[in-house]
Amino acid sequence: MADDGSVQSETVWPMPKFHFEVKWAGGAGEGMVSSFQEVSGLDIEAQIIEYRAGNNPVFSTVKMPGLIKSSNVTLKKGVFVKDNKFWDWYQQIKMNTVARTAVTINLLDESGAPTMVWTLTNAWPTKITGTDMKADGNEVAVETIELAHEGLVIANA
Repeated sequence: MADDGSVQSETVWPMPKFHFEVKWAGGAGEGMVSSFQEVSGLDIEAQIIEYRAGNNPVFSTVKMPGLIKSSNVTLKKGVFVKDNKFWDWYQQIKMNTVARTAVTINLLDESGAPTMVWTLTNAWPTKITGTDMKADGNEVAVETIELAHEGLVIANA
């Protein structure tokens, strides 16, 4: 019998990327959920170590995995009145000390349950970019925060 489309397979379609949330520990240790317009930089790679012994008869190198490297994560969100959470976090940076916290990015399904989870270990704000302003602009004010971290864990729920 032909598929008439009345039953949707859960394994056929990839997840849409527009329903997500970001959780992080705010001041005094309480967890906070923030709404963002965009999250990017969720990548991880193994650096390559090339080696060749001098007496190897093969005239090419062997490639081995080296240190794990991940890029900074960039978050973009609208500017709201009296919403200074990230500026307050950034202001905690002092000489060799910074408030590090775990940041969790959840890709959500239709019911709001996480289906894929990215967890940043020991994240801290390395850069905050305020919005640009234009007298003839018709866009929402958006600020950008860049987080450095010490590791990325990816899990499917």
